This record gives sequence, structure tokens and C-alpha cells, in this order.
Amino acid sequence: MKPTFLIAGAALMMTAVPALADIVVKDPYARAANTMAGAAFMMIENTGDAADRLIDARADVSKRVELHTHKDMGDGIMKMVHVEEGFAIPAGETHALARGGDHVMFMGLNAPFVQGESFALTLVFENAGEIVVDVPVDLERKPMHGGGMKHGAMNGAMKPSN
Repeated sequence: MKPTFLIAGAALMMTAVPALADIVVKDPYARAANTMAGAAFMMIENTGDAADRLIDARADVSKRVELHTHKDMGDGIMKMVHVEEGFAIPAGETHALARGGDHVMFMGLNAPFVQGESFALTLVFENAGEIVVDVPVDLERKPMHGGGMKHGAMNGAMKPSN
């Protein structure tokens, strides 16, 4: 092939790709409820003009990694559930993964989380693709503004979804 055909082909491919959402991950951190489970929290900002969706997360720190949220079951009972469809990240908005709400759940930790250490977390978006985030472990951070349920308050009653 001649170089001009390669350049023309590459230019054509670039124009055929839809505009991707511009995702910025801010203030990630992880905590552990116990030696078997933990969670990651962060702010996900979509600075682009197109909506996106966080559809998956992967890390080597546990046997299972899932996107979770808390569902109010009534009578003061909160249940953690797997969110298979992921989390919408509208254009120009920020979505909080926060304690007591949406979060990345790690089940079957391979080793206990250690204060000050960090690990790689791959966030998978429908449009933006994969973004690898370095997540520091912060076992001492308090919930913002007193909100959020402590994962440790579940007394081991958490059951992973199927």
C-alpha cells in the first residue's frame, strides 16, 4: 500500500468515530468493611457534550468487582444491590460514587486493604472506554457531611448478588 492510501484511510476512520465523552475522575479512595469486602468512592465528571455510562469496573484486589448502590427497603433497612446497567454520567454533570450510595464493590478481597497503599482500578465506560485510576486506600476518611452508611455497620450481613 502506498503511504497516501494509509493516511487517507486513517483520516476516514477518525471521522467515522463518534465523539467520546470526556471523563475526569476526582478524589478516588477505597475503604474496607472487613478483611473480605471493600469499596471505592470517587467523583466522576463528564466534561464532554455527550452522555456516557459507567458499565463495569475491574481490579486485581478481589475475586469479584461490581457496581453497587444502596436500596432503601423501608423500616430503616438498607440493602446493597448490584447495578447491572451501570451509572449514567450525563454530559456536563458529575456523578458521585459515595458512601451510602453508588460505589464500586470489592468482594472476596485477596488481601486486607492497608492504609496508604493504592491499587489500579479500571473503570469501563460505554463511550469513553477504559480509564485506569490509581485508588489510594484511606481507612480513616470520615463520610462527607455526616452522610452515607458505614460499610462496617453491616456486621457481615452483606451478601453478594448473583
